[in-house]
This record gives sequence, C-alpha cells and structure tokens, in this order.
Amino acid sequence: MNYHKLVRDRIPEIIEAGGSQADWEILDDASYLQQLEEKLEEELAEYLESKNIIELADLLEVIYALTEAKGFTIAQLEQERSKKAAQRGSFQKKILLKRVT
Repeated sequence: MNYHKLVRDRIPEIIEAGGSQADWEILDDASYLQQLEEKLEEELAEYLESKNIIELADLLEVIYALTEAKGFTIAQLEQERSKKAAQRGSFQKKILLKRVT
C-alpha cells in the first residue's frame, strides 16, 4: 500500500514490529515544512469530521512540530497566544459578531 505522507516518528518501527516492511526516508527541511502543512490540513479535516478530542490532540502535535520547524519554541507560541488573548480576548464568551455600522 502506498502512502507518501508524514507520519509520527515511531510508525516505521510499529509497522515492522507487525511483520510488514516500511519504506521511508528522512525529509529535508523544505519538504518537511510542506508535509507538516499538508498534515495540518489532514488532521483538521479529520477533526471536523469526527469532532473527537483525539483529533484535536493530533492537531496540537502538528502545530507544535510546525512551531519548532519554523525555529520557534512552544514557550514562544504560548507567549504569542497569551499576548493576543490579553490584547484582543479569547473565545470564551462565545461572541458572534453580526454587523458593524
């Protein structure tokens, strides 16, 4: 079966432990970023279909990987999230903006 998609680090090991052969390669940085962005879309689609917390966790894992691949830390990501929440709020109040006149 052909896949051509980014997988978690232990997947080749798990496949081989199950008795199958895994053909894989290590990506260069540019290809890795492209694959992470494709994985982000894939995981978002899976969440939107299932509404499952497991898919939210997968999304978060990809976001963390993208953050680090772009040269940032998870602490920097959280700092930016927190800063924006302090400046503009979060989504806790469930506000739907309908019109501005």
